[in-house]
Amino acid sequence: MWPGALPLLVLLATLLHPSRCTQTQAKMNFREKEKQVLDNILGPGRYDARIRPSGENRTDGPAVVRVNIFVRSISKIDDVTMEYSVQLTFREQWLDERLQFDDFGGKLKYLTLTEASRVWMPDLFFSNEKEGHFHNIIMPNVYIRIFPNGSVLYSIRISLTLSCPMNLKLYPLDRQVCSLRMASYGWTTDDLVFLWKEGDPVQVVKNLHLPRFTLEKFLTDYCNSKTNTGEYSCLKVDLLFKREFSYYLIQIYIPCCMLVIVSWVSFWLDQSAVPARVSLGTNYHG
Repeated sequence: MWPGALPLLVLLATLLHPSRCTQTQAKMNFREKEKQVLDNILGPGRYDARIRPSGENRTDGPAVVRVNIFVRSISKIDDVTMEYSVQLTFREQWLDERLQFDDFGGKLKYLTLTEASRVWMPDLFFSNEKEGHFHNIIMPNVYIRIFPNGSVLYSIRISLTLSCPMNLKLYPLDRQVCSLRMASYGWTTDDLVFLWKEGDPVQVVKNLHLPRFTLEKFLTDYCNSKTNTGEYSCLKVDLLFKREFSYYLIQIYIPCCMLVIVSWVSFWLDQSAVPARVSLGTNYHG
């Protein structure tokens, strides 16, 4: 036999082994099943994204959307414009029984979408928002997961500039409460209800560094509002900020005190020492 032919034959037998081909074919068939599932639940004439899902337990009540947020950073707290900037991961989860599908014995854990227009979406908006934008680098930071029982998870990363009315009477020894308010724009509580997700509805990144402030704590609450057109569901989280007095002590108070003390030196100078008085005043005002 030609030298080295045996290892080559073993390698070819391994590559052409029927089980390996079967596994590859099974994976391809499984991906085809995912496509079939998506076509079955979202195909033309099968699902209408304009119609909201039914209430929990297939009742005629309002659709329930559970919300949780992850605060990634707080980049600015502005006393002049009374606003603050925050970057967060925002998540919503609700049940849409029209999207139920067969998980093939637990093999298909969830389906992933990147187009929010394919399914019904809650009309949530940030009521105290001044500016905001999505993140699209490298790809849009958004995904939708559909689970076998019809549960939908929507996650997106956004940056917001929010208004924060401040009381500056005790400045710089003050504490400020800045809120993040989320409400339904068009659906009343008869059709849509927002709830905080149970268990840590608000999470904050570790080692959060703020300019001249410290985040002491945060509180979640509800803020439903009634208007002429009905009652609308609303969620809010209050962020309690404490101003760092040490910053103002080092940057303002100590330098000002030193300038005042230096100005007192002129009282110990002789009246006839005109050049010394002039130079001291020049240095002080400079």
